[in-house]
Parts: sequence; C-alpha cells; structure tokens
Amino acid sequence: MKNFYYRGKGKKVPVSSKRRLGIVGAIILFIAFATTPVPVKAIPSFARQTGLSCSACHTVFPELTSFGRQFKLNGYNMTNIKTIVQKESSSNGKSSRDVLKLLHIPQISLGFNTGFTRLAKNIPGTQNNNVEFPQSVSLYYGGIIAPHLGSFIQLSMEDDEGTFGIDMLDIRYANTTRIGKTPLLYGLTLNNGPMMEDVWNTASPWSYPYSASGVAPAPSAGTIVEGGLMGTLGAGTYGLFGNTLYLGFSVYRTAPFGTVFPPDNSSVMTIKGLSPYWRVAIQHQWTKSYLEVGTFGLSTRLYPIGVSGATDNYADFGFDLQYEHSFAKCQFTLHSSYVAEKQELNASSQAGDSQFLTDKINSFKTDASIYIRKGYKFTLGYFNYNGNSDNIIYAPASVSGSRMGLPNSSGLMTQIDFLPWENTKISLIYTAYNKFNGATDNYDGFDRNAGDNNSIYLQLWFLF
Repeated sequence: MKNFYYRGKGKKVPVSSKRRLGIVGAIILFIAFATTPVPVKAIPSFARQTGLSCSACHTVFPELTSFGRQFKLNGYNMTNIKTIVQKESSSNGKSSRDVLKLLHIPQISLGFNTGFTRLAKNIPGTQNNNVEFPQSVSLYYGGIIAPHLGSFIQLSMEDDEGTFGIDMLDIRYANTTRIGKTPLLYGLTLNNGPMMEDVWNTASPWSYPYSASGVAPAPSAGTIVEGGLMGTLGAGTYGLFGNTLYLGFSVYRTAPFGTVFPPDNSSVMTIKGLSPYWRVAIQHQWTKSYLEVGTFGLSTRLYPIGVSGATDNYADFGFDLQYEHSFAKCQFTLHSSYVAEKQELNASSQAGDSQFLTDKINSFKTDASIYIRKGYKFTLGYFNYNGNSDNIIYAPASVSGSRMGLPNSSGLMTQIDFLPWENTKISLIYTAYNKFNGATDNYDGFDRNAGDNNSIYLQLWFLF
C-alpha cells in the first residue's frame, strides 16, 4: 500500500520504490530491540553498539517498544561497549567535555529482501507469479557519530531501478535537562521526509504494512504527508516533556537525488519555499499497557512541473492512536490513523490537468496484531482512501485508472510472520480489495475488477 501516485503535468508520477522499500529497511534497523524478551539476536549496527538483543526495542521489527522509542529519541547514542573517547578541558581546567566518541567495531549492516507475488488476475500483457530476487539490497549505518549525535542511514538498490540511492536518513542530536521538576528530552533532527522523525508505528514511513510487493497494483491516490514529498531534506526540533508530552516541528525543502539538479523546468513536484510539518503526541506507560494519542499536519506548495508559476497547495491534518498490552506469552498491538487532505489545485487547474480547483483526499488505516513470543505474529489490517471525483486526475486507464473518476479504494490485509531468528522474517501477506480506484466492478473502464488486484505476497527479509 506504499506505492501511491501523485500528479505531474499530464501524467501520474510514481513515488519511488526506494521510498517504499526504504521504509522497510529503516524499520528493520529498529529491529535491534523489542519490548519483551525473546531469546534471539538483534539487528547488527544497533545491537552490536548496545549489546542488547532485538527484544529490548522491538516486538517484531519494525515495531518499536517503549525502550526502542526512547533509544531513537535519544539520538541512537546508548552503548555499553568500549568506545574511543577524547576529552577537552575547559579554559580554567575545572571541567571537561567529550569531543570524540567512536565505537571499536563498525556500525555497518547489510539487509536483503526477496519476494514472490501472485495476483488474482494477471496485469494485461504481463506474466503472473513473479519473483523479485533481490527485491532490495540495503546498506545501513546506524548508531553513534559523536557525543549526543547519532544516525540511521539506509542506502538501497531495488530490482526495478538497479541503482543505489538514499532511502532513509535520520541524523539526531539529543540531550536532557529539566524545566523546574519536569525532565525534558530535547533534540534536533536532519531527515529526508515528513514523519521520518516519528517514533510511533501509526503513520508512514513506519506504518503497516511494513513491506509490500513491488509488482502488485496499488491505489492511485494518497495523501502528501504519507509519502508524497519525494526527494526532500528537512531540519527540525523536538522535545519530550516528562516522558508524556511530545512536541515536534520540522521544515522541508526539495533536495532531488538521481535526477535534474538544481531543479529546472523539467522537474516535477518541487516545493516552493519551505514545507512545515508538526507533531503533537501524548503517551503513557502502565505496567503492562501503553497508550499514545496524537495529531500531526503538513502544509506544502508544489510546482507540478517546473520551478515557477502557480502551485498546487496541500494542507494535511491527521490523528493517530497506538495501544499495546503485554500478556504472559504474547502481546496485543493496535495502530490507527486518519488523515484529511485539502487541495487547492491552482497550477493543475490552469494547465487542464484537473477538473476542479479544489479537491480532497481522506485516508484511514488501522491494524491489530497478536505477537506470540515463540516467533509468530498474526495481523489484520483495514485501509480506506476516498476523495472527491475528478475525471481528469482519475481518468479511465487500464489497471491504474478510474472509470468513475474517483480515488476511492478500500480493503483488508492479513499477514502471518514467522521469525526463526530475530533478524530473519518470513511473511505471508494477503491483500483483498473491496473497492479499487472508485469501483468494485470494471473500475478502470477496461473490464478489470477490484478483486482482480487481490494478491498473495511471500517475503523473506533478513539483516546481518
């Protein structure tokens, strides 16, 4: 469900598969830990740095536990292994500070992902039962850079592109202080996409499904905040007050990679000025339960093509919820999010690429899972995307189009995960569509039904 499409001039521009699979990879790295102890090893970079098993920060990667969320917020800096440290004394010689902190071991990891996809009905002119080998190969750098400074960086190569590029990037400075009697964890982040800085598994790029087939058709519309800002770099700040109230704010600017640079008249989806992203969340941890409720938003002005003239303006506003409860031999987890996006399509309307000046897209996703501590996980998810009709943006086209001129898609996903070792995951995912691009039957105007896009996806995913 990650490969949404966004508007270019006269065509739809696919969000890079690197983005989709990068989500997978970055999330994987967080497998380094888990909430409840499981007798297996952790992800290489972070696990080697901390000396902890994956179960310190994760249930099943990439789902973070409370400890895993704290590890990320603290700048990936925690370690219990030998480091190379250099200190610098103050001018009066009464104090000193660390000016160097390096691990004795490399902080490099390698990830591998391969998958098999079967569609209920093959895409016209193509074969069915496709094997992606490899679907992606990723190189990771994760952990300490300097005192209070850490990173998570993923470079990936996908089968459809055959070249390496940056998928995920999150570099953080973090520290702690007090405001009166209230402890404050605060930090700065440099990352390559809205929500990259988030520590909850409720919204992209960290939300369910954590991986997806690279060949199965996917809905043709989605919200900008959940994956529409490609090739960006953002800087921001965040604070966690009393381990309860989280506040975050970042701004993003187009930073293309592997395409025209600097952006020119051939560029697509280029940000005008800066795009602000904000995040507010309240969390509470009980003995066996955890609850987070939050809200987030993004505002951006985009040139559909070029770097001048009118822009298409997007305003996203969302809510999310995450609940966890631990039992003796299993854990129950619930995620849910809702995003409402308002669109002012000034540029697209002038160019004749949209039927109306204003539009909207709504996104609702929820998933519930049971993780059995022997290495099995069962997940049921539901998704629903809907919006206004537009016969130009959502025009009839084989497989990817809409006969009704609507972006509406909904369905269920069921998933079974087996972890023979904690850094190895075998997943079986079945996706069933009730509606696809506006209709159940003949949705594209070329006799394809929503159920024809139902898929079985078998995946092998591991890190070392």
